[in-house]
Amino acid sequence: MTAIEPMEALRRIAAYAVVTDPDHRVLLVRASALSGTPGTWSLPGGAVAHGEHPNETVVRETAAETGLSIAVSGLADVVADMRALPHRGVTIHTDRVIYTARVRGGALRDRVDQPTDLARWVPADELTDLPLRRFTSLALGLPAADEAVPDDVPEFPSFHAAPGPDGLHRAQRFAAYAVATDRQRRVLLTRVAPNYPGAGRWHLPGGGTDYGEQPGAALIRELVEETGQKGRLVELLGVASHRDPASLGPEGYPIDWHGVRAFYRVHVDRATRPRVSDSGGSTSEARWVRPEEVAALGPEDVTEVTAEAIRAAFPS
Repeated sequence: MTAIEPMEALRRIAAYAVVTDPDHRVLLVRASALSGTPGTWSLPGGAVAHGEHPNETVVRETAAETGLSIAVSGLADVVADMRALPHRGVTIHTDRVIYTARVRGGALRDRVDQPTDLARWVPADELTDLPLRRFTSLALGLPAADEAVPDDVPEFPSFHAAPGPDGLHRAQRFAAYAVATDRQRRVLLTRVAPNYPGAGRWHLPGGGTDYGEQPGAALIRELVEETGQKGRLVELLGVASHRDPASLGPEGYPIDWHGVRAFYRVHVDRATRPRVSDSGGSTSEARWVRPEEVAALGPEDVTEVTAEAIRAAFPS
């Protein structure tokens, strides 16, 4: 009996746009024979390049796939999915950032010898007649067909750095963080442990998502592991992107690091004294901080994503 070769596990971050016109038609693209799912239709978009912000990705990819220039108008959702492609010998986990956008200009066109070959404005009443990718159906609020998924979640390292084109190791990671508050409007902050990038600064509870894990579920898990608090998701606040071209961490060598982070508002109904259970990890301390103390923190006191998330959660 011939042994079945295990499929290679891959992971990527991608960004897509929900674009509609005055007639309420939706802009869609069709996957070509060069793609992993030929003949299916999806929102325009694609993989986030190293160091690229997802909202830049979706503008670039939409222009390449459709010939149209778009302007991002809002953040719709952040989701993750796994799919198995046995004919390619791979299983792919994709973290998808989905925006809303409007057309600025350009002219609709098709492509040749690319992963997508057609671009069309599709009337709302014709959407269910097309073989839509599952994430596209869900983004449009339509019934979603199942896609092939692996029987088991493959093992995949939470952190993986590989040599880049210049010889420097590169790492791209998707993470989810919480602006967590309690009934007293205190904010839950964590302190970055020594030997990690940003050591000593205040950070948000959260961290990298696991293979096959939804961002919201990852966030609630990390909240318990890092602080001992049980929270509930309230809303998605935003997505941040940060690149450190020579990050230094516990690995002991420079890494061209690119992090894409979704941050959420989370409420803790029964706040307790924070405790860090992940001994030896990237978090050394967790603390409830009063709103006026948070407002007094400067750029040297908090990480970049923390400052951006707090501005989104508490606009002045």
